[in-house]
Amino acid sequence: MQQLRRLVWFGAACACFSVAIAASAAQKNNKDAKDKDSADPKPQVRLKASPVISVSPSKVVLTAEIVGGANDFEEFYCPTIEWEWGDDTRSEATSDCEPYEPGKSEIKRRFTVEHQYKHGANYRVVFRLKRGAKSFAQATVNIQVRPGLRDGG
Repeated sequence: MQQLRRLVWFGAACACFSVAIAASAAQKNNKDAKDKDSADPKPQVRLKASPVISVSPSKVVLTAEIVGGANDFEEFYCPTIEWEWGDDTRSEATSDCEPYEPGKSEIKRRFTVEHQYKHGANYRVVFRLKRGAKSFAQATVNIQVRPGLRDGG
């Protein structure tokens, strides 16, 4: 009888141990799947201006950076770049790129331009990445240009 109890206890212990291993494996697989999804998240766009406060006329250097994501993130490969300057003007540029190849093609991560503001005002600059007419990523920055002598300031 005691031997039977030991066998039952041993069987129950094995079953509990097997369930614990299975649960641990399931958690690890779930974590691995989450890590894989978060390893290559969609890149983000950041926009900086220098200087952010100036006196007119003012040349402002704007730098857009793509941060995060894989270097070959397809959606961000060879987009049309649009700058909306906040002074009722825009610029757009499209590059001539080789066809996209996974693992080989690399996205451009930095775009730097200079824009001249002739009058004192507050400006909201928008940087966009586009495919055709559709924007898929953008960033903004606010610039304050104070009136200079030419503006009567």
